[in-house]
Amino acid sequence: MISQAPAQQISEQQAYEIAKDAYVYAYPMMVEYVTTIQAANYAEPTGIPAQAPFNQFGHAKAFPPADFKAVVRPNADTLYSVASLDLGREPIVLSVPATDRYFMLPMLSLWTDVFAAPGTRTTGRNTARDFLIAGPRWQGTAPSGLELIRSPTRFVAIGGRTQTNGAADYDNVHKIQAGYRLTPLSAWGKGNYVPPKGTVDPAIDMKTPPPKQVENMDAPAFFGRFAELLKDNPPNAFDYPMIHRLERVGFKAGESFNLDAAPPAVKQAFERATSDGKALVDKLGKQAAGAGGKGWVYNVRSADFGVDYPYRAAVASYGLGMNLPQDAVYPSLSTDADGQPLDGSYKYVLHFDKGKFPPVEGFWSLTAYDREGHFIPNALNRQAIGDRSNLVASADGSLDLYIQADSPGSAKEANWLPVAKAPFTLMLRLYAPKGEVLDRTWTPPQIARAESGTVGRQ
Repeated sequence: MISQAPAQQISEQQAYEIAKDAYVYAYPMMVEYVTTIQAANYAEPTGIPAQAPFNQFGHAKAFPPADFKAVVRPNADTLYSVASLDLGREPIVLSVPATDRYFMLPMLSLWTDVFAAPGTRTTGRNTARDFLIAGPRWQGTAPSGLELIRSPTRFVAIGGRTQTNGAADYDNVHKIQAGYRLTPLSAWGKGNYVPPKGTVDPAIDMKTPPPKQVENMDAPAFFGRFAELLKDNPPNAFDYPMIHRLERVGFKAGESFNLDAAPPAVKQAFERATSDGKALVDKLGKQAAGAGGKGWVYNVRSADFGVDYPYRAAVASYGLGMNLPQDAVYPSLSTDADGQPLDGSYKYVLHFDKGKFPPVEGFWSLTAYDREGHFIPNALNRQAIGDRSNLVASADGSLDLYIQADSPGSAKEANWLPVAKAPFTLMLRLYAPKGEVLDRTWTPPQIARAESGTVGRQ
């Protein structure tokens, strides 16, 4: 039954402004929800990380091949362990094994905020832990030996990553992944839990990307679905100003919402606001992704967004699933030191002065992608290089990385990141970056065409 708060007597323009802000506020939850139900709509894990039933991990067993195109900007540093949790019935126990290598298991609420991040940086090395992940409505007590993590929403996404030092390291990482276990609280302590097969809903659109599905929603569908989600995924404690504004147009958190039953002026305002809200989110996303910018593009803003609703929507639009910057920062580059687009028809050098290598507690890597964000096939099958590679420093202790299509010669090949003779982009991944990255005391050097003689310096 729909119980809808009466709209106050406000102008259509006022209703429009509220609804437009509300679209931006709601957008991340809507995209995350569609992503979640798509990811969990499988009978059993497929071997692709984001394809496993609710409350089960999907583990990557190898790096994506060079011709992999299912997602953009994949990494060749870690093997993923991804899970979608539904805490509506009961809490789930997450077991983490003791390991001495870098890993992280960030947990995202349906609002896309990271609310917990077990891993090397936070919970430490060589420490096995069992966490009880409970939803916002659960009223029980955590059994002895379980550490309670309270999720602000019923649905949770875990985007796990485990450091992987090349293909020869796969077996070692698989053993660690096997130790990432999810067990319903009712089955905890009752022997080896075997998860049931998942339920496949044929009505779920598995082909249309989640952002496109949200974009295709009209105002009644968008806000109607959002109202239903708020029943089990409530607003955050600091969201009252937005919630109170929505009540002025008849939208009350925790109750269903039928825009078709609203006064004509309010309905028209919502429809106009939805159209303009879509355009605004797209613009915000492009700006946050660095569209039209020069030099290294990255941010050190937190994935605990608070009331920065526009930025949260921007991230959901261009890069859903942002980590906390303390866990990982990903500078990307599409232009050289002269502002010209990177193109494999030229040769480039990325130079790090002695003592100015990327400052990280974990590790760092540099990956090249084609203009669509896919790996670049090459004879070495080398998609990334970094501090775990056998890089050769110069006599003065500095480091030159050669980014080009043809080999720089046997003496320099250890520091060679191959590209094709075509446009490309670079991504520098910094795992557990130190404070000088986060406060921008250290920034990545610019890249220069080798022929120009103006090799980038810090």
